[in-house]
Amino acid sequence: MNLEEYFARTGYKGSLEKQDLETLTAIFQHHIRAVPFENLSIHCGEKITLELEHVYNKIVQRKRGGWCMENNQLLGWVLKHLGYDTSFLGAYVFNPHQNAYATIMTHLLVKVVIDGKAYIVDGGFGVSYQMWQPMELVSGKDQPQAPGVFRFTEKNAVWYLEKMRRKQYIPNQNFSNSDLLEKKECRKVYMFSLEPRTVEDFRFQCTYLQTSPDSLFTKKSICTLQTTDGFRALIGWTFTETTYNYKENMDLVEFVTLEDEEVEKTLKEKFNITLDRKLVPINVKGSYTI
Repeated sequence: MNLEEYFARTGYKGSLEKQDLETLTAIFQHHIRAVPFENLSIHCGEKITLELEHVYNKIVQRKRGGWCMENNQLLGWVLKHLGYDTSFLGAYVFNPHQNAYATIMTHLLVKVVIDGKAYIVDGGFGVSYQMWQPMELVSGKDQPQAPGVFRFTEKNAVWYLEKMRRKQYIPNQNFSNSDLLEKKECRKVYMFSLEPRTVEDFRFQCTYLQTSPDSLFTKKSICTLQTTDGFRALIGWTFTETTYNYKENMDLVEFVTLEDEEVEKTLKEKFNITLDRKLVPINVKGSYTI
């Protein structure tokens, strides 16, 4: 495991001398545009493990992606080795279909402190809720980014993340009522406390999320990747490409349904992913919006 190999994977060639916000942002953006948020292992007979060496091998050497416990653990390792003040936090993800936060802490994220200011760095959420820049940990402040306006609010030592999106233009009207489309313009994302966590705190969740029939991740095969102007997503057989601010205050969302034989080709061409085992796509309705 070495940083040079990691940066070759993400394509970052900038300076590493300063542990400042500008460098952190550049490292972060290279990661989210090179490393997909994906759960494909679950749907091609592989087990997801939390050992850092396995995560490194999967993402850096095998050029795969991962979910939050993999992406953010790797990011945390990189930042700590560079000298950043980092710690892990745990979040409870909001389920829009149940209109409630999860009762299990399933989301791992990274807190980074620079010059006394705390920032949240989360490279493991995907689709339109993926932040593009570290977010300052301050309550009630709108933080506009390319994907939309993010905001933290704090109440009784619990922090909440929400996101306001633009209007959406969907050329293929067959998908205008797709359950993958988020209908609300303001969406709750997750809640968390500032209690430091370790990877050990996520052992049970890692097993549960890839085995339980109630888990979103067993119901949908997901691969998403941020681009320079939006993101791509492959959920089951549905491929979407979103362009942010395509027109003033409007995002372009393009949908296409793939045939079985097009899925692996699309993974290679659009996400730079080649799987070792045969993928069995799945997309059970509900629980996931883009």
